[in-house]
Amino acid sequence: MSTTDNASTEAPQESAEPVLGAAGAQLSTAPVEDAGPVGIGLIGWARWFWRQLTSMRVALILLFLLSLGAIPGSLIPQTSVDAMKVAVWKRDNPSWVGIAEKLQLFDVYSSFWFSAIYLLLFISLIGCILPRSWQFVGQLRGRPPAAPKRLDRLPAHTTWRTDRTPDEVLSYARTLLGGRRFRADTGEDHVAAEKGYLREAGNLMFHVALIVMLVAFAWGQYYKSEGGKLVLRGKGFSNTLTQYDDFKYGTLFDPQDLPPFSFTLDRFDATYEMTGPQRGTPRDFKAHVTFSEGADGTPQKREIQVNKPLEVDGSKVYLLGHGYAPVISVTDPTGKVIFKDAVPMLPQDANLTSTGAVKVTDGYKGKDGKKEQLGFNAVFVPTFAGAGQQMMFSQFPDVLNPALMLSAWHGSLGVDSGLPQNVYQLDTSKMEQFKDESGQLFKQRLAPGDSMTLPGGAGTVKFEGIERWATFSVTHQPGSGLALAGAIAAIAGLAGSLFIQRRRIWVRAVPGEDGVTVVEMAGLGRSESAKLPEELAELAAALHEKAPSAPAATPADPVEETPEGERG
Repeated sequence: MSTTDNASTEAPQESAEPVLGAAGAQLSTAPVEDAGPVGIGLIGWARWFWRQLTSMRVALILLFLLSLGAIPGSLIPQTSVDAMKVAVWKRDNPSWVGIAEKLQLFDVYSSFWFSAIYLLLFISLIGCILPRSWQFVGQLRGRPPAAPKRLDRLPAHTTWRTDRTPDEVLSYARTLLGGRRFRADTGEDHVAAEKGYLREAGNLMFHVALIVMLVAFAWGQYYKSEGGKLVLRGKGFSNTLTQYDDFKYGTLFDPQDLPPFSFTLDRFDATYEMTGPQRGTPRDFKAHVTFSEGADGTPQKREIQVNKPLEVDGSKVYLLGHGYAPVISVTDPTGKVIFKDAVPMLPQDANLTSTGAVKVTDGYKGKDGKKEQLGFNAVFVPTFAGAGQQMMFSQFPDVLNPALMLSAWHGSLGVDSGLPQNVYQLDTSKMEQFKDESGQLFKQRLAPGDSMTLPGGAGTVKFEGIERWATFSVTHQPGSGLALAGAIAAIAGLAGSLFIQRRRIWVRAVPGEDGVTVVEMAGLGRSESAKLPEELAELAAALHEKAPSAPAATPADPVEETPEGERG
C-alpha cells in the first residue's frame, strides 16, 4: 500500500486538469464572474454592473472605503456629538470651513457619500450571499459526485490488492467513511464520500453576520442617545432633554422616546486603601439613589456602581465619576448674601486635587454702587499637605484636611455674550483681579468655616462646607445586542471557513485479472493542504485492516523432464 501527493503524481498537471476540474467543480459555491458586459445595450450593461457590484472583490473594496470614510469622523468634530467643538474648529480653521461644509465633514455618518458607500456595501453583501446560499442548499440536497475514471491522477492516491470481494470492500468503506462523519454514496464499483460542508456554511455565516452588524450599526447610529449629568448629593435628575449637561443623539432620535424616570442622589460612598504602598487606591464607588419609574412610580432605593448600571426600559444609567463641591457664600459690601451654592470642582489627579470657578452673575454692587460681576478661580484639595506648603495639592483622595484657595476677580464674566462657556473655567478677558493693600494680587487659602474679606471692603466670601457630586451617563443603544450577536457569529463563521477543510474521498474496488480485488483510494480537497494525504493514509490503513493485502503469488517450480534413454 502506498500514498502519493502532488509532488509524486506521475501524470503531468496539464493532463490532470480535466479530471480535477470535473471532480472539484462543485467544491466552490462562488459565482463565476463575467469577463465583461453581457449582451448589448442597457440590459447587458446593467447585468455586467450587477455582477461586478456583487463580486467579493468589490465588497472588499467597499468595506475598505467605508473604513477610510470613517477617518474624518474621528479627526474632525461632529455636530451631533459636540456642537461647541465644531464651532471652535471653525474658528481655528477658517480657510477649511467652506470645503468641510461642502463635503459634509461635520456630519460624516449622515453625509451623502458615506451613506452611498454604506448602501452599496449592503447591496453588495446581499448580492454575494443570495446566489451562494442557493447553490449551497443545492449541494446539501445533492449527493457526492461519482468517482473520476482515473483516481491515480488525483493529488492523494493509494492502491493495493486484497482477497476480499469488491462488495465486501465497498461495504467496509461505506461503514468506515460514515463512521468518520463523511456523507457517503455507493456507485456501481465505488463509494464516494464528502466532508467539510460547514466550511461554506461558516463562510456564509460570516457574510450574513457582516450584514447583521451593518444593520445594527445603522440602527444604533440613527436611534441612539447618550447624555451626561452631574448630580450633587441631595439633588435629583429627571430624564428629560433639558436636564442634561450634554446630550448626543442619532439622526432619527425623537426626544419623546426618552423613558420617563427620575432619581435623587441620596449619598455617594467612596472607599480607599488607607495604609501600605497602595494607599489612596480606590476600592469601591457606590451611588445610593432613590429611583422612580414613570410619572407616578413608587420610589425605590437602588445602588449604582461602576460597571453595574441601573437599567430602565432599554436605557442604562452608568456611574462615571465623582468629586467634591465646596459650599461657598458671597456677601456684598452691605452684608447681603448674593450667592450661596455648592460649586462642583473638576478633579485633576488621582488624589482629587480639583479646580473650578465661582461665578456671581447678579446682585453685586461695588463700593461706588456700580453693578459688576464677581468671579473666583478656585483650587480645592481634600487632604492638604500642610501649612508650610505653598502649592495646593492633595495627598489623599478622601476628605481628611480640606482646603480651598480662591483668587477674586471683578468685572464682566461674559455670560451675556450668548457664547457657551466652560463652567469650570473663568473668562477673565474683561475682568480685573482684586489687589491687596500692598498692590499684590489677592488670593487666600480657606478651611471649612473660614471667611475672607475682599480688598477695600468689597464683600466677604465664606467656605461653608463640602458636598459630593457624581456624574452619570444615560445611554440608549438599541443595536448593541444585535451587533454583539453579529460579531460572535462573524468570529465563529470566520473560524469555520479558515479551519474546516472541504474534501472528497473515493474508494473503488474492482476484480483483477487473477481473481483478486484491486482497491483504489483517492482524495481531493478544495485547497492545498498537507492534511489530505495524512487523512487518506489514515483511512486507507483502517480499511486495510478490514481488507488486507493479498499474499504475493509464488511462481510454480519448473518440472524436469527425464531423457528418453534413461526411462526404464
